Amino acid sequence: MPAWWIAFGPHGPRAEPHPDEPWWLFTRTLGAMVLTLVLFIIIRQFAREPPRTMNKEWQEATNEYLKSGLTFDFSQSQNTEPITGVSSEGYKGRGMVQSRPRKGPPPENEEE
Repeated sequence: MPAWWIAFGPHGPRAEPHPDEPWWLFTRTLGAMVLTLVLFIIIRQFAREPPRTMNKEWQEATNEYLKSGLTFDFSQSQNTEPITGVSSEGYKGRGMVQSRPRKGPPPENEEE
C-alpha cells in the first residue's frame, strides 16, 4: 500500500490545487507588474535628455543623405535599401523620421 501511494497518490502533478491558488497567482502577478512600473518610472526620472540628433530635423537630414547617395569620401554611392527603402524610386514612407520637431532654439555648441 505505501508503494502505491508513493507512485499514484495525490501529490506532485496529480495534487489538487489549493483553493486560494488563483487569487495568490493573480496578486503576485499584479504585484510584479506594479513593481516593474514603479522601477520604470524611477529610472525615467533620472534619465538624461535624448541626444540632440533625436529630433525631426536631424532625421530628415539623414533621409536626404541616404537618398542623395553621397558618402564622406565620395568614392561610392550610399544607395541604402535601393529596392524598398529610402533611396528607391517613388519612396513615400517616413524613412528615418520618428521624432517630433525640436523645441526651442538649437544649442550654441551644435556642430554641423
